[in-house]
Amino acid sequence: MTDSPAVDLVLASTSRYRRKLLGRLTTRFRVVAPAVDETREPEESPLGLAERLARAKARAVSAACPAAWVIGSDQVAEVDGRILGKPGTGTAACEQLRASSGRVVRFHTAVCVIGCHGGHVREQSATDLTHVVFRSLKDDEIARYVARENPLDCAGSFKAEGLGITLFERIESSDPTALIGLPLIAVARLLRAAGMTLP
Repeated sequence: MTDSPAVDLVLASTSRYRRKLLGRLTTRFRVVAPAVDETREPEESPLGLAERLARAKARAVSAACPAAWVIGSDQVAEVDGRILGKPGTGTAACEQLRASSGRVVRFHTAVCVIGCHGGHVREQSATDLTHVVFRSLKDDEIARYVARENPLDCAGSFKAEGLGITLFERIESSDPTALIGLPLIAVARLLRAAGMTLP
């Protein structure tokens, strides 16, 4: 797709996970950190928050890179309507996993692609919903997992692409990459719609 140097593709993200995922589609892209306030608005749904932040990230970077195609994405995890953020500490990670034990955690992943097509700014978006069904976890299992994988920068306190897979009964999703942070099936579709060639 982007083997042509004429295509300027930008990932509006600071996430190393999203950077690695996009690298599966192309190596020709830049990363620009979006300056976006990620505070949840009153009464905002988890899906609404993910969609708004994906758009805000893409728009913020597009304003600084008007000639580029910009990809913005965001993910919000929730259990029974309560949002699970990045834990930041081992203690918080263990608490999140205890709260998720035997429950279903829903991951709302949104992506927005903005670029100039035919002289007009074009904005497209997509969402993915993934259900992660947790096993009933024992405290020693949780402690061992957090100590071994240190998932402090992951919403929900696990890495599905790593040892976190041992924590689940099953994962229900239409796109396995969405759970890691960037729904590549949707991204590929949006980039093709933007006129890029994939594969």
